[in-house]
Amino acid sequence: MRDYYNVKINLPGGIASPGYLKDILTAAWNANVRKVRFGSRQQLLLSVFYEDMRFLEKDLKKSGIFYEMNTDRQPNIVSSYCGEEVFRTGQWLNANEYHSVLDTFDYDPALKINISDSNQSFTPFFTGNLNFISSPEPHFWYLYVRNKQTNTVYKWNDLVYTNEIGRLAKVIEDCMLSGDCYGEESLYKAVQKTIRYVSQPALQDLELPSFTLPYYEGFNRYESRTWLGLYRRDEQFPIEFLLDVCALCLKTRIGEICITPWKSLVIKGIEDQYRVDWSNILGKHNINVRHAANELAWQTEDHNEDGASLKNDLIHYFDKHDMRTFGLCFGIQTKAKSEVFGSVLIKKRPLLQMGELTMFHVYDIYYTENFNPNSRTQLLFEKGLYKIHVAAQLEKLCRRFNNQRSRENFKVASQEAEEPKMAIKIIDLIYQCPDCLTVYDPEYGDATQNIAPGTTFDDLPETYCCALCDAGKAVMIATELNKPALSES
Repeated sequence: MRDYYNVKINLPGGIASPGYLKDILTAAWNANVRKVRFGSRQQLLLSVFYEDMRFLEKDLKKSGIFYEMNTDRQPNIVSSYCGEEVFRTGQWLNANEYHSVLDTFDYDPALKINISDSNQSFTPFFTGNLNFISSPEPHFWYLYVRNKQTNTVYKWNDLVYTNEIGRLAKVIEDCMLSGDCYGEESLYKAVQKTIRYVSQPALQDLELPSFTLPYYEGFNRYESRTWLGLYRRDEQFPIEFLLDVCALCLKTRIGEICITPWKSLVIKGIEDQYRVDWSNILGKHNINVRHAANELAWQTEDHNEDGASLKNDLIHYFDKHDMRTFGLCFGIQTKAKSEVFGSVLIKKRPLLQMGELTMFHVYDIYYTENFNPNSRTQLLFEKGLYKIHVAAQLEKLCRRFNNQRSRENFKVASQEAEEPKMAIKIIDLIYQCPDCLTVYDPEYGDATQNIAPGTTFDDLPETYCCALCDAGKAVMIATELNKPALSES
């Protein structure tokens, strides 16, 4: 029996002001908490001993900070804001647009809600129940709905205007949780009867971007400033370190700290003159910001030591065997009804179960269609594996992925090589005497009058005349000369 509470504090959109985060961390410190985690839905997670919980509750209530203990009835709103600016997508989305969306939520959702840039692959699209994804039309969003505890996603009939998202989400949530709307059509009709909102017809389906996970750790330049990514191998951030981070943000007028679905932090807007101060904080707390890229591409369930331990074992195997995993991300699921984001999914299940008693566990390995983690189609690769065999089977799957990508790239290159080359028709001007039809071709010049090859007609002296009949330069007529076509190389 555990002797602690798991406490969750939502940070909508994965955005926390340094002052707000400082208040939470100070309350946690006073309750004898020394490390915190961030969750896959960009929320803050604390583990607090029973006897210290009263101190935390007192301080959080005093500061007006909402929290939940051992439950997640009101999930955090996930957004791709953490990658805005630093991972350019070319979309119309900007910081103000994200904040406009988040400001429309004047209630605490009971459904999982995702707000995503359609051109990025840093944050998941469909891990929510209501998934708002930017459309090509500025200020309008696709909505993809997933009923609770299902894997089926369907597109809403309308594109939703930015300022209507929160209001519409509340009505959809009420209809879904009432139990009266069981299908796509009935839910849409019920919502239409309840609310009018600014929209456009959603005539086209969302096109999933190809997946590439950017390296999100360390100091990185963007525009004239720097952003800093912070990742912890054990997913635990020392409170003393985070308090120093908050203090430096406040000192240097950085207004936001961003949390990613990879349980890491992104701090944007670091000015050059403060770069040394940030390096000093990292050194003071012995924070490493250069982990291997293949270590950053994993997602595990929150508060789950089993999944975290397996992740570290698999990363060690990958490093030992020098495996290439670029283009893939991995999710470890140890609970039947949880959800993790990944193009490769390792799912733990009991081999034998008698009532609530489970005996012997095995692992199944799935991969998503086209190895795109935003695809909802999961394909079985291997099932019933003992833990010691998981790493070797993942290596086989990685080789399959790399071979598939190599064939695809080779096919594209071959098609480009086989395409007929465009013929280039070369047209030059020559100048012809109207009397005797003698021509002057700039390519060859006129040796009889000491005119060098390559001399243009305009560069000829005004005294130049026809080499045969002495007609003047002024009467010569420009004429097109078609030369043999060349193939573009």
